Amino acid sequence: MADEAKAKGNAAFSAGRFDEAIRHFSDAIVLAPSNHVLYSNRSASYASLNKYSEALADAEKTVELKPDWAKGYSRLGAAHVGLGNAEAAVNAYEQGLTFDPANEGLKSGLADARAAAARARPTASSPFGQIFQGPEVWAKLSADPTTRGYLQQPDFVQMMRDVQKNPNNVNMYLKDQRMMNVLGVLLNVRMQTSDDMERDFPTEPEPSSSTKREPEPVKKASPEPEPEPMEVPEEEKEKKEKKAEAQKEKEKGNAAYKKKDFETAIAHYTKALELDDEDISYLTNRAAVYLEMGKYDECIKDCDKAVERGRELRADYKMVARALTRKGTALAKLAKCSKDYDIAIEAFQKALTEHRNPDTLKRLNEAERAKKDLEQQEYYDPKLADEEREKGNEMFKQMKYPEAIKHYTEALRRNPKDPKVYSNRAACYTKLGALPEGLKDAEKCLELDPTFVKGYTRKGAVQFFMKEYDKAVETYQEGLKYDPSNQELSDGIRRCVEQINKANRGDLTPEELKERQAKGMQDPEIQSILTDPIMRQVLVDFQENPAAAQDHLKNPQVRNKIQKLVAAGIVQMK
Repeated sequence: MADEAKAKGNAAFSAGRFDEAIRHFSDAIVLAPSNHVLYSNRSASYASLNKYSEALADAEKTVELKPDWAKGYSRLGAAHVGLGNAEAAVNAYEQGLTFDPANEGLKSGLADARAAAARARPTASSPFGQIFQGPEVWAKLSADPTTRGYLQQPDFVQMMRDVQKNPNNVNMYLKDQRMMNVLGVLLNVRMQTSDDMERDFPTEPEPSSSTKREPEPVKKASPEPEPEPMEVPEEEKEKKEKKAEAQKEKEKGNAAYKKKDFETAIAHYTKALELDDEDISYLTNRAAVYLEMGKYDECIKDCDKAVERGRELRADYKMVARALTRKGTALAKLAKCSKDYDIAIEAFQKALTEHRNPDTLKRLNEAERAKKDLEQQEYYDPKLADEEREKGNEMFKQMKYPEAIKHYTEALRRNPKDPKVYSNRAACYTKLGALPEGLKDAEKCLELDPTFVKGYTRKGAVQFFMKEYDKAVETYQEGLKYDPSNQELSDGIRRCVEQINKANRGDLTPEELKERQAKGMQDPEIQSILTDPIMRQVLVDFQENPAAAQDHLKNPQVRNKIQKLVAAGIVQMK
């Protein structure tokens, strides 16, 4: 049946056996080719093996079969990310969120995809970046007599095109007086230099007359144009002085912060902000102080202002990310229930799209864990857990094991401390052949309640089917300590001893013996015994010196190790 193959695939996937999971899901698809969940699960398996092309094909099939199923778009986005197509991944996650806006998996995937897309795009952080953009640049240069002649010079045109393509490159050309003049024209600031007059004269038709008229341009430029440029430097000077003073206030604020003199630090950062509102670090630093003081609302307000102002000023992405991270931290501090963490998580995700910072990622993970823990606490309901367990028991009686697992899993979500449910789910996994999952549940059952005898029968049964007979015997014996008259435990020991003796009598087929030995050699305990120098000598004595071998068996530790080797089919006692 398709459901049974699907359950086996899910179990293999949970155990990390992705190739096996793909086989089971493929078998299920043959039986139910229109089941979108099967393609989704196989896509996840392929992605886990880094086979993103196959994962993409299955994700596209999933969306084709079920266009309104949000999880299909999550698979589609993951496959695109794996193939390095971040923009396509963003589109997939955004489309999925239209069907399920609250889906955390889609939100997280979207944040990662946007971060990847942002990293792939070139960034321009030069303060002169915007002035070189637009067709009016060339018109301004052509209209101004200072720069008009440059347009006939190929190297100048190439320099301009290079700066337009990447504004950061302007720093490479600042030593070129032509670039300084261009900046003066575009910024509407007259760059007064001795070269200005010399550069204008070659454009005159007669070099000799230009030499004679050399003083005239000096008259032209001397008295009249000077008042206007003189005003701009004065303003710039005042602005620079304020910025320098603001930096000093910031340094004082930093010093006060380190001394935990928070009120003084706030006063200095506020003063710095009044002197210079074009540096958002004053806001983010003040927000950090409010965060330390536990004034989370004030912290959030400063962070919001920093983000808004940072966008206006085209501030460094890292500064904007810092503000968003501090906002997320404050929101997480204010969280009282699982829902409250949503806006904190959103702030951290936005911060990561601005700048991929390890500290922000750590805080995001912590917030997601805290949200999950609170959700579990809020979801806790022993009464509903018992109802789900009874539903699971009914499905188990009807041999509908996948459905039973579903109810038992829901019961554990309602009450994760009930050992009986782990025991019952272990039985379902055993019936489905998902032995590692069954063993895990049986061990969890005994971890919660070491006196729960049924847990030992579950664990022993799984180990028996895994052909780990010596381990199964130990499990059954451990259970008998709590219930010496338990028939099921005694029968388990008897079955294991029969299998061990079967190897001693030579009743195993060559294939069975080979399989048992191969399994035994994979066991770390068996490997340790075989590499122990003392045990190697014991095994030699068993072959060459029977009398010495009998003496060895008087040692309980040696005898126990020999029994393990016998049970694994490595040695045979005659």
